[in-house]
Amino acid sequence: MSDVPDRSREAAQMHSDSLSRFMRQHPPFDRLPDAELQYLLRQARLVFHPSGSTLLHPDGEPVRQFFLLQQGRIQGLRRGRNGEPARVQFEIGVGECFPLAALLGERPTRTEHVAVEDVFCLVWSSDDFARLVRESEPFREFALKGVSGLLAEVGRQMQQRAAGQLGSDFSMAQPIGSLLARQPVQAAPTLTLGDALKQMEREQVSSLVIVNSAKKPIGIFTLRDLRRRLATEGWRPELPVSDWMTPSPIHLERDVPVFQAALVLAERGITHIVVTHQGRLQGVLSERDLFQLQRLSLVSLARGIRHATCLDQLHDSRAALSQLVEQLLARGASAGQITQLIARFNDQLVQRVQTLVSLRLGAPAGAVTWLCFGSEAREEQTLHTDQDNGLWFDSEAQRPALLRWAEAVNRDLDTLGLSWCSGGIMAGQPACCLTPAEWRSRFLGWLREPTPANLLNAVIFFDMRVVQGDVEAVEVLRRDILDEAAGSDLFLRLLSEEALRRTPPLGRIRDFRLSKGGDHPHTFDLKLEGLTPLVDGARVLALRYGISAVSTVERFQALVHDNRLRAVDGEAYVEAFQHLQLLRLQLHHEQARDGQPLSNRLDPDRLNPLDRRILRECLRQVERLQEDVKVRAGL
Repeated sequence: MSDVPDRSREAAQMHSDSLSRFMRQHPPFDRLPDAELQYLLRQARLVFHPSGSTLLHPDGEPVRQFFLLQQGRIQGLRRGRNGEPARVQFEIGVGECFPLAALLGERPTRTEHVAVEDVFCLVWSSDDFARLVRESEPFREFALKGVSGLLAEVGRQMQQRAAGQLGSDFSMAQPIGSLLARQPVQAAPTLTLGDALKQMEREQVSSLVIVNSAKKPIGIFTLRDLRRRLATEGWRPELPVSDWMTPSPIHLERDVPVFQAALVLAERGITHIVVTHQGRLQGVLSERDLFQLQRLSLVSLARGIRHATCLDQLHDSRAALSQLVEQLLARGASAGQITQLIARFNDQLVQRVQTLVSLRLGAPAGAVTWLCFGSEAREEQTLHTDQDNGLWFDSEAQRPALLRWAEAVNRDLDTLGLSWCSGGIMAGQPACCLTPAEWRSRFLGWLREPTPANLLNAVIFFDMRVVQGDVEAVEVLRRDILDEAAGSDLFLRLLSEEALRRTPPLGRIRDFRLSKGGDHPHTFDLKLEGLTPLVDGARVLALRYGISAVSTVERFQALVHDNRLRAVDGEAYVEAFQHLQLLRLQLHHEQARDGQPLSNRLDPDRLNPLDRRILRECLRQVERLQEDVKVRAGL
């Protein structure tokens, strides 16, 4: 019998090791030092609660316990008023801690926590919780930041996964000032060209910033400027460098993120950017400084699109864009930054295709404006997208030739991977090739007669942006649409019903409601069931309150700014949207890497526990937004 105590100790150690492995799989315990984790293991109690039992109730004393769900499922219920049934506010899954806000606020919880199946929880006292908040930085950060901290952790993990494939820790979020490696090389405008070149040779630089007496940049002179003008003007070293410089150079403040500087380089087709602080010269960044760790130059990609002479060259640019997205994921760019970049490059692609079609068929007679709709207008496209575009032109006589020209543009874009729109929302279709009066009639007609077909059109067309052409004329129409929509209760009510038609795939028995058969079993559509309800909800609220912003994030931010949404709610919706979009980009990246067709179907079981938890939390935010839309519409 002497070995019984040894076996008991061995069993206890095995139990402790099992709990330790479980806790290490979930934040914040995955980041705690061993000593802090061992302290928690010593203090923990494993408690069983049968299905239907209440763990926490909003009535009574402040919360005295901190929970970690090890097995089962818990729902947070808020009792209805006047005898109305309780509503599920949230659901807690395995690996989640609760109730953080109540413990931090030393108050009762505001919801009833009910076990919807048999559960086991690890439980600590509020004193243990308070000690960890005081003494453990990772735990304190987790407790105070909550879901925002989890989202940041997921972002770090996504970046690390992509960076591991690319071998880089370079971040697109870091300020451009951090990349300045030397003092700026500058000169007065009176310096001669010959002396300027001697100074550049001495300093081993390819650019020279021309400054005034206050040390503020007034121009930039580069070797590229010299080569471009030598052929036409000849060598004249005695002239002042101010005659050869590019005046009023594009400049950015030193705290601007690298991504924004990269976007400016790509859009303007320049190779150098002046960095300032409060207007005074700080340094110069070249394309090489920004992308020395990249295998692909963002600026050369943009230049390749602008100078392409055939579709094959543009096809190569589209393939290069896919590589660029992969690199941006590795460098910590946000989903919004990546989709914005895709939209800008697609704009350039559209413009270049128009030029090539004009060379084949002849340029359109008279002024035309190319419109885009939907995700392209919101700058929320991924690489897996189709076309939604239209033409705005002045004269009825232009229509026949414009239809032929626009259809050719649509077909070339389809060849390049911007898929043919199955719904016919393309500039080469008669319904989308209209005069300003016809566009106005269509939009106002949809508002005044909100039939199901008109509501579907409104969902697509009311997100509108000019790719090329008369921006101001289109903005006048947009303002009129907003005024008309804000005054139409029937339209807003029916549009709200349309926005609530798709619900997030949160299950009542399992974490997620997934498909059972078909081509993609055990998956859900991340775009249609996750992102689209957020996009639709933001659109309805923007139209209700006359907000002109087009992108989903800007709509939520404007709603907060105008006190139509609480800041905490707006931030939660933005975080959910950005994370779901990043997850979609990551999904497409993995599919492309594995040679699979791009799809929005996601199997949550392929995610790690942290990713699943955040996905569930993001979908809960979708539910909350839809409930808000429903209440405001009186549904």
